[in-house]
Amino acid sequence: MSSPRTRRIHPAWLVAGVGFLALVGAAGFRSAPGVMMVPLEEEFDWSSTTISIAIGVNILLFGLTAPFAAALMSRFGLRKVTTGALLLISAGSALSIFATNPIILVLTWGVLIGLGSGSMALVFAATITNTWFLARRGLVAGVLSAGSATGQLIFLPVMANLVTTTGWRSASLLIAAAALAVVPLILLFMRNSPADLGVRRYGESEEQAKIAAAQLAAEPPRGNPAKYALVVLKEASRSRTFWALAVGFAICGATTNGLIGVHFIPSAHDHGMPETTAAGLLAAVGIFDIFGTIASGWLTDRVNPRILLAIYYFGRGISLMLLPVLLSATIHPSLILFIVIYGLDWVATVPPTIAICNEMFGNKGSIVFGWVFASHQVGASVAAIAAGTVRDLTGEYTLAWFGAAGLCAVAAWVSFRIRKAPAPVD
Repeated sequence: MSSPRTRRIHPAWLVAGVGFLALVGAAGFRSAPGVMMVPLEEEFDWSSTTISIAIGVNILLFGLTAPFAAALMSRFGLRKVTTGALLLISAGSALSIFATNPIILVLTWGVLIGLGSGSMALVFAATITNTWFLARRGLVAGVLSAGSATGQLIFLPVMANLVTTTGWRSASLLIAAAALAVVPLILLFMRNSPADLGVRRYGESEEQAKIAAAQLAAEPPRGNPAKYALVVLKEASRSRTFWALAVGFAICGATTNGLIGVHFIPSAHDHGMPETTAAGLLAAVGIFDIFGTIASGWLTDRVNPRILLAIYYFGRGISLMLLPVLLSATIHPSLILFIVIYGLDWVATVPPTIAICNEMFGNKGSIVFGWVFASHQVGASVAAIAAGTVRDLTGEYTLAWFGAAGLCAVAAWVSFRIRKAPAPVD
C-alpha cells in the first residue's frame, strides 16, 4: 500500500466529510417531533402520550438497529448501507403526510424512519472513525457526531417556520428531500475502507497496518451480519465496562433525544412561549453542540475519557434540575445560559464513549458501540413516552425534569468508576 504521505490530503478526510454531510441530511427528523407535536395534537385531537408512542417507537428502533447496521457495514460496506438508510428516511418522511391516524404515524415516523436513521446516526460515525483513522480518532468522532447537531441547527428554524406558515406536511417533505439529496454524494465519494484506494488508515504506520491485518485475519468468518452482531454482544456482555457504558448511555439518551429533543418545545409552549421561539432556542442548542462535541473529541485524545463522561453527566444533571424555574414566556439571560451549557454538553459524551469502546474491544469496537448506542435509544424511548405521560397526568413536565436530573447523577458515578482494561477484548 502507498504511504499516506504521498497524498496531499489523505482520502480519509474526504470520507469523513461526506459522512458529515450524510449525517446532516439524515438529521432532519431528529429535530422534527418537537416542532410537530402541537400541530398534530391540534389537527387530530391526539394526546401527548399518543404522539409520544410513535416517537418512542422511532427512538427505540433508532437504537436497536444500530449494532446490526454496524455489522452490515462491516460485511457489505459503508456505501450500500448508508444509501439504503437515507432512502428509508426519505420514504418514511414523505409517506407520513398521509398519517390520519396514530397507526400510520407509527409505521412512518416509528418504523421506516426509525430503521433508516438507526442505520446512520452515531454508529455510522464510529464505523468511519474506526475504519479510516488511527490518529485523531477523538477529533474525528467529535466532528462527525456534531453532524446531527448541525442538521438540527439547519432544519429546526426552517421547519418551525414551515409548520407555522404552510403546515407540518411541508416540513415532512423537506426532511424527505434533504435525505434524498445526500444519496448521490454517498454513491460518488464514499469508500468502504482504505484498502479500496490502496492506502492505510490515517496516522497508521506500515507496521501497525500489518498488525491490524493479522488481527483481522485471525478472526473467524463473520457470516450472517445479524448473527455476528449478537455474537459480539454476547462477548461484550461479559465485561462490566460494557454494562457501565450501556447504563450511562441509556441515561444520556433519556436526557437528550427523549426528553429535551422531544418535549422542550411543548414544555416551553406550556409556559406561554411561541413555538417558533422555542424552536429557535433548541436550534441554538445545536450551535453550541457543534463546538462542544468537537472540543470533546479534542479532549478525548488527551484526557481520560472516563473523567470526561463523569463531568459531562454531572453538569447536565445540574442544568436539568434548574430548568423548571428557568422556563417562561420570554427569553431571559438565565435561560440562555441553560441553552449554552446544555448545547455544549449534548453530544459531548459520544467521543469518549467511542474511545472506550475502541480501547476495550478493538476491531469490534464499532459494533459494541452500536449496542451501547442501542441502550441510549432505549433510554430515550422510555423517556419520550414517560415525559408525555407525566404531562398528561400532572399538566406539566416538572417531575420529568427532576427525575432526569437524578439519573444524570447516577450516570456520572457509574462512568467515573469505569476501570481501564489491561488489554482489548478480541
